[in-house]
Amino acid sequence: MAKEHEAVSFAHVAVNAPLLHSLVYKSSERLNRGDSVFVPLGHRRERGVVFDISPPKTSGEFTIRNVFEKDETRPLLSDVFLKWLEWLSEYYVHPLGQVAALAFPPLDPRKNSKPRLSKRPAVVKATELKSKPVLTEEQAYVVSSISVERNFEAHLVYGVTGSGKTEVYFRALENALQLDDGKGQGLVLVPEISLTPQLVQRFAERFGDQIAVLHSQLTDRERTDQWWSMVSGQKKILVGARSALFCPLPHLRLIVVDEEHEASYKQEEKLRYHARDAAVMLARSLNIPVILGSATPSLESWLNAKRGKYKLHKLERRVAERAMPQTEILDLRANKRESAPEVFWLSPQLESAMQSALERNEQTALFLNRRGIARTVLCGECGFSYQCPNCTIALTLHGERNLVCHFCDYHELLAEICPSCREGELKSLGLGTEQIERSLKERFPNARIARADRDEIHSRESLENLIRGMEDHDIDILVGTQMIAKGLDFPKLTLVGLVLADVGFNIPDFRSTERAYQLVTQMSGRAGRHQIDGGRVIVQTYNVEHPALQFALSRTYAEFADHELVSREEFGYPPFCKLAAIRVLAGDRALGEQTIEKIAVRAELLKKQLAAYGDIQILGPAEAPMARLRGQYRFHSLFKSKGSHLSAFCRQLLGDEKWIPSSTKVQVDIDPMSLL
Repeated sequence: MAKEHEAVSFAHVAVNAPLLHSLVYKSSERLNRGDSVFVPLGHRRERGVVFDISPPKTSGEFTIRNVFEKDETRPLLSDVFLKWLEWLSEYYVHPLGQVAALAFPPLDPRKNSKPRLSKRPAVVKATELKSKPVLTEEQAYVVSSISVERNFEAHLVYGVTGSGKTEVYFRALENALQLDDGKGQGLVLVPEISLTPQLVQRFAERFGDQIAVLHSQLTDRERTDQWWSMVSGQKKILVGARSALFCPLPHLRLIVVDEEHEASYKQEEKLRYHARDAAVMLARSLNIPVILGSATPSLESWLNAKRGKYKLHKLERRVAERAMPQTEILDLRANKRESAPEVFWLSPQLESAMQSALERNEQTALFLNRRGIARTVLCGECGFSYQCPNCTIALTLHGERNLVCHFCDYHELLAEICPSCREGELKSLGLGTEQIERSLKERFPNARIARADRDEIHSRESLENLIRGMEDHDIDILVGTQMIAKGLDFPKLTLVGLVLADVGFNIPDFRSTERAYQLVTQMSGRAGRHQIDGGRVIVQTYNVEHPALQFALSRTYAEFADHELVSREEFGYPPFCKLAAIRVLAGDRALGEQTIEKIAVRAELLKKQLAAYGDIQILGPAEAPMARLRGQYRFHSLFKSKGSHLSAFCRQLLGDEKWIPSSTKVQVDIDPMSLL
């Protein structure tokens, strides 16, 4: 009996379930920290990861259940990777088992090792390797300054659009792949899948079949196969969106975060992590370098560089001595088109420039941060407008009669007459990409026009076809939303028009000016990247005095950053403090309000009880700016601190959550990117 007792080990398993703590199981099989196992959870069989092998810390009257079996289909997670997962769970206040589950692919490996034929295009297309370009003096200096030897350093590569940041990544990756006797691996994160096809093709032209890809537009089987190709060491470079960070690469020697300023690196549901910050922490844990690249760095990264936490590298000139684009701001208030009010958004200057680009056989891109035909539909008699019944926002008109909510996907048909007063004529107000496309087809009947937004680009194939169409010059004019504002590179694109730069200026968020500046600068950077004269950018606006426009027109990024940092410090916003938001969602408005008020009361008591939390400032509670979304009423409280204990505060504040009504949902958002 003694020997039998000694053979039993106790495993602390983080189960893939919404549990804040691991559960203790016993096993007669030898288990290690990092093993995956199948365990009983209630009446079901669930997967989990072993985070500790030790007897339970308490000896109460409870039954310790047996581990079903070890999961032999999953690799052992390293101790360093496990510590990073534990940090993610603690920092972002999210169940450890659900965090650990992200480290694995959606499907089990194939039992039959022979790959199945797919009708879909290959994830990475075979291509002919291209020779290396000659580095500019700036590029050569930056490459020589980035060491990929086994030590942690965070490098911020600030490079104007078209300055060759990608080539710097390539050279650093080439060096990293030589480590570990040629087994070294690299991870490259991109903010959105819109960047992936073109970037992956460039990587394939340099690194051949060593590239794997992970993003949401792949099938579960494709994601699983790509994951295993990296974990097995078959592939060397993983390119992907933020979730690629969770792939446990056995020989990772360099992480690159491209367009590090992008808000889409922040996940807004479930585990609300920021992939850029998580990448820096993973690099620190592995003691390897990380490169953050951008033409418009986040103020958080810029301040870290100014303070010496990050090493700053600058690329301030375009490659081949190409000029930066000529940018002009047009005041739409002074460019009214009395003869054609339906195209109020198209100034004579922009129309003339587009006609000239067509005559020169060059391409134009028009950017508007809004989908559909119009922002809203309004009755001219009684003022009625269509509102989403599930969200506190107006419905957007698509096509002739289709009204859509962009948040919950509610659909409704536009009525012939006002459904409220039964008399008034319904008029569409505002502007959308679909409306712009229609008007352009009327004014430029011979031009080949394409639209790139979430309605038109709904699959990997449609995105790849669009990019191919631009590269092969099968498209003359491209109309798009933010999808076309990030990182794309088209040789024949010489004219960029920002149709209404004002969209986004007045959002009630302290980051709105920073985002507006980044968007204007990034979209402008698509113009003339392969032209000696740098191309042309026309920015149309009703607010020419807005600082985002003025700095984008005539000042450097450093001047903008210094100006904006003064304001942030004065009002006590990041990066000079830490923020945490707690949101309550409830189908019943009164219950949601009561719950957020109870959280605020508990927060005040916790502050008084523990001196460490004394500096935390509590803002609210209040109704969220978007007070109702997808049928849920929304309330929030905001917490500010100059210390580093907001995560612990939130975890302790909510406790085991048993006091929270089951019909409400409480969300914790550490370092929120949106306060809407």
